[in-house]
Amino acid sequence: MDELAADIDAKSAVLEALEALYPWMRPFRSRPVRDYASRLFEAPALGSIPEVRSQALDKLLSIIRKAATRWGLSARTAAEMCRDLHRRRVLQTGPHLLLLVDPEAYYTHIFSMLGLGAHGCSTYVSYAVSTVSLVERSRKGPGWLTVDGRPINVFGLSRSQMVGYNLLSGPGSYGFEMAPADAEARGYVLAQLRDLLPSTPFQRPAHAIKAANQALWPRLFGSRFAFLQLDDEDIADLVADHLSDAGSWLSTSLLEEPALALNILAEIDRLAIGPWSGWVTRSTDFFWFYHNGKRLPLRLAAGDLIDPSSGVKVAGFKPADIVARLSDRTLIPNFFTAMLVVSMLPGVRVLGGSHQPVFYPLMRHVVYRALDVTGIAPELRQALAADEVSGAWGHRVIECNDDPFERFLNDPIGNAHSVVERLGATPLAEVCGSLMGLVNDPSWLELHRRLERGVITTADEQWALS
Repeated sequence: MDELAADIDAKSAVLEALEALYPWMRPFRSRPVRDYASRLFEAPALGSIPEVRSQALDKLLSIIRKAATRWGLSARTAAEMCRDLHRRRVLQTGPHLLLLVDPEAYYTHIFSMLGLGAHGCSTYVSYAVSTVSLVERSRKGPGWLTVDGRPINVFGLSRSQMVGYNLLSGPGSYGFEMAPADAEARGYVLAQLRDLLPSTPFQRPAHAIKAANQALWPRLFGSRFAFLQLDDEDIADLVADHLSDAGSWLSTSLLEEPALALNILAEIDRLAIGPWSGWVTRSTDFFWFYHNGKRLPLRLAAGDLIDPSSGVKVAGFKPADIVARLSDRTLIPNFFTAMLVVSMLPGVRVLGGSHQPVFYPLMRHVVYRALDVTGIAPELRQALAADEVSGAWGHRVIECNDDPFERFLNDPIGNAHSVVERLGATPLAEVCGSLMGLVNDPSWLELHRRLERGVITTADEQWALS
């Protein structure tokens, strides 16, 4: 009983921390979760749109159109996706690149369907982070899937082929082996899942999962929404498009004005030692370096991106060098750079989970402060200050113990619709379950303590762009 009370108290602490940071959330705790989802997918209020935003949004929509065509969607569907995103300007960015039958992905997509459906949308674009390891913890991560309560090795890789390796590792040969970790797994269940997945090998794990998800979507979720999943290779192409345009803000300001990039890094360092420490760190400077299947950090020094472990120059911090490296996938944008091109520059609200509802407003503060100090792009700085709910908690909102694949096997017809209706009517405080992903994260409990003690407040300058 004491353990149950402790879990309830910890969950309350996390919800209280979220509501302290986002006071507009409070009324939604006792309301059906569909109301909260609907609020998040409301189109942000728009004032005058500066040229830098119009240009960035056009580039984002162009990448969406190209990706949709590449995955076999019709020109009409691709155009509708662009119209929906242009109108709504909201993007789900929470789940890592996981198979749709993974509960963490499945229930986040159910949540997005609740929000999009409330506004009459018929298309759904999701950005799934793929700069993650195949194994994130013991038998967890994109390289593992729980089926029938048992761990399954998605690609049938050995431990040495998985630990330390990334979804964007390649080139190689990755197929859906669906190898059970023990002999008791029900073989026919795995066979049914394997039959739903592509049988051809792929050069990178990320390619395999994206292809699988495009095939799984209509089987799991029906035809109500046309679905497109972007990942960090698409973001690499988007950044390359910006940098190939001599007139783009990313090219003229971030790369050709050394003071701006250096001030951004200095602001990140200040956050790391202040009261908001622990949420934004310099894991890498603007890009990750991919070498021999491993993801390695970079440091910006004297106008070059340097591998700090060897001191070797990887690329010059200039458009031509970076575009070439983005094209051959030896450079991939980090999440900070990704958020610049999918959210801050085009003015798109992003939905995330775990740390994103805290670190994203802090990232916006970093950019705002750097623009202020350097006097660069005052119109962008004003637009950032005027944004309404630029990001929010929209991933891991629904926590459910039901196995999506097991449910699909038992009731493949109309299954997702009934799940959407049932969960959508459940109050937010109930549908989020035990919030174990956040409750077990020491960062959230420490955040709650700092808020209680007044060490940090929502009146802090660092939180002004939330």
